[in-house]
Amino acid sequence: MDSQRPNGRGSAEDVVNVARRAGQLAGWAARAGFGLTRKLPGLDQAERGIRQVERSLLSQLRRRLDEVDDPYHAALTAASAMNRGDAGGRVVESTVTLVPAREHEEPLRAAMAELLNHSIGFGRERAREYLYAIILRQLTPDEARILAALSDGSPFPTVDVAERTNLGGAGRIVLRNASTVGKAAGVSLPDQVPGYLTRLIGLGLVDLDEEVPALETQYEILLTDETVREVEKQVKRVKVIRRTVHISRLGAQFWQACDPSLG
Repeated sequence: MDSQRPNGRGSAEDVVNVARRAGQLAGWAARAGFGLTRKLPGLDQAERGIRQVERSLLSQLRRRLDEVDDPYHAALTAASAMNRGDAGGRVVESTVTLVPAREHEEPLRAAMAELLNHSIGFGRERAREYLYAIILRQLTPDEARILAALSDGSPFPTVDVAERTNLGGAGRIVLRNASTVGKAAGVSLPDQVPGYLTRLIGLGLVDLDEEVPALETQYEILLTDETVREVEKQVKRVKVIRRTVHISRLGAQFWQACDPSLG
């Protein structure tokens, strides 16, 4: 498949290639433990350099992601071209084969037709690239770093903070998915880690599992986290629910496709 289409938009393969480069720094920094070793001489300057290069690569990745086929954007572009004709004065013909395009079709319906037509020509590999490109498009840089930290399969402790009911059970959840993985990954916004993990869980990239007693020390450290302590102050009777987070099957496959160390 050509790396650039006639209309100038990049392919999902281009996105994966750039993602490998962007992920290299995120993965290396996470494994090197930058979030835990900032006090060592010279590491603050080294980290600033890494962050700068990482931002440049992520910016390049975002541009590539914007070029990946967006069915809604494609539908609007096709509708606009159909209404005005091409440079030679000819009406642009639709390439739809499964669902025929209609003049003045609503963008949402046209976008669904675009997706259905993609489904005809996609083999397994092309469909997988498209899926991974769409997932990449939704990730923030901090979430990429968290995924890199989880990529070796190691579990990290997570806690939910809930209100304790009269019977001793868990009532309203006040804080969900607080975890030490954010510090290990060296995220820029540690207070957003619960939200990051919730999003990664929603994307199917990470899974929650039962508490691991061997991580007791890490659970104790997590309970001293500022975000956790601030939330506990808002609850009269606190109940802490301990679990672990680890990369999912989809997350492992996704990382395998983007892992810079394999490029």
